[in-house]
Amino acid sequence: MNDFWHWWQHIPQHLDPVIFDIGGFKLQYYGLMYVVAFVVTYLLVTCRLKHEERFQLTPDRVQALITSMMLGVIVGGRLGYVLFYNLPYYLKHPLEIILPFDLSNGFKFTGITGMSFHGGLICVILFTWLYCRKNGLNLLEVADLFIPAIPLGYTFGRIGNFINGELYGRVTSAPIGMLFPLAPGSQLRHPSQLYEALFEGVFLFVVLWSLRRRVRIPGAMLALYLMGYGTVRFFIEYFRQPDAHLGFVLSSFSMGQVLCLLMIGCGASLLVYLHRRQRIVINSC
Repeated sequence: MNDFWHWWQHIPQHLDPVIFDIGGFKLQYYGLMYVVAFVVTYLLVTCRLKHEERFQLTPDRVQALITSMMLGVIVGGRLGYVLFYNLPYYLKHPLEIILPFDLSNGFKFTGITGMSFHGGLICVILFTWLYCRKNGLNLLEVADLFIPAIPLGYTFGRIGNFINGELYGRVTSAPIGMLFPLAPGSQLRHPSQLYEALFEGVFLFVVLWSLRRRVRIPGAMLALYLMGYGTVRFFIEYFRQPDAHLGFVLSSFSMGQVLCLLMIGCGASLLVYLHRRQRIVINSC
């Protein structure tokens, strides 16, 4: 058993996040995982279209919506990180918001570093709303179609974080801890990326996928996702190391936990609104 834990704890030290490096251009598993995530989401959504007649979207519409969501993830994820996690730095170095270079000490290609889930979520909802408005689609119907599939795709993003050795957890004495090369010191830390992949990804996917035919209130899947993800992420944050330059921003809460509380509140408010609207529609009939 000791041999197993020794192997387990040293896994991050044997992972290379770079698939290949050509002339300084690096293709990393993290970027590949983004592609896999959207492909998985697309396949699950098209599977639902084939087997659930209540959705009237065409495959072309689904592809266009996936593209809009991809842009939302990239734009919102980046802007969210800048606004929520490191605004003072980027006010002094605004070009680094969009340029994949480190200009603080010469000229070095780094790629775009720093993404925020919550920022990405906001822009995904915004971009999807804009697309629906432009093309005469019902946003709530689109949300009901896509939401159950999204967590499984999200799983691969967290696996990418794990391969990168980033977003590691807090120090622990439990044997499940791992040694992350990018973490300060040489202490065991919770593999919080794997916790997130399992609970924010697989677990939430199983719950929402099982509810996809049972929830009858239009838009309720979005509300359940906001509350479900926010709740799971809030508790996992207790195992995840807060950003070094932020620490705890509100009492003993990290920035991620504060944003998750807002997310839960938005989901609960949306669910109450949708329920009341449904009752009004039924009564008027």
